[in-house]
Amino acid sequence: MAHGKNQRLRYKRRRNGETDYRRRIRMLRGGNARAVVRVTNTQTICQLVTYETTGDNVAVSVDGKMLVDAYGWPLDASRKSVPASYLSGYAMAKAAIAAGHDEAILDIGLAASTPGNRVFAALKGMVDAGLEIPHSEDVLPSDERINGAHIDDSIAAAVESAKKSIEEASA
Repeated sequence: MAHGKNQRLRYKRRRNGETDYRRRIRMLRGGNARAVVRVTNTQTICQLVTYETTGDNVAVSVDGKMLVDAYGWPLDASRKSVPASYLSGYAMAKAAIAAGHDEAILDIGLAASTPGNRVFAALKGMVDAGLEIPHSEDVLPSDERINGAHIDDSIAAAVESAKKSIEEASA
């Protein structure tokens, strides 16, 4: 840690490993809204965030709890799995399009950008819902993982029913 009079102390969020300010400023310079995806210990959170001089403004937000409450996701199923992440991204994009946003850039924060992970499952949900986000097809998970075939057959049915209820809610 910097202590001398000629040393400069870093910002607290950088010291704690919470924010990469160089990446953040590059995203903000583009002027597009950011599709923010965060995977916590219990759920996946997807938000559409716009930048203003007074601070970030969350236009649309969907999390795992909303999947259970509003869209019929099973209560005992994981809210941070690949299928749940896909549905969170899908629901967020449908709400963003209804709010008048049609394009964004992906903000994964400090998460690892491993192809096929939960962050990219949420990205696939956003793209399938119609939100324009620049991406490569190589990073998206397979359809079997999106539908939950690697978990259980009942998850595949839950994904389809939740997707239908998201479509009905956005119509």
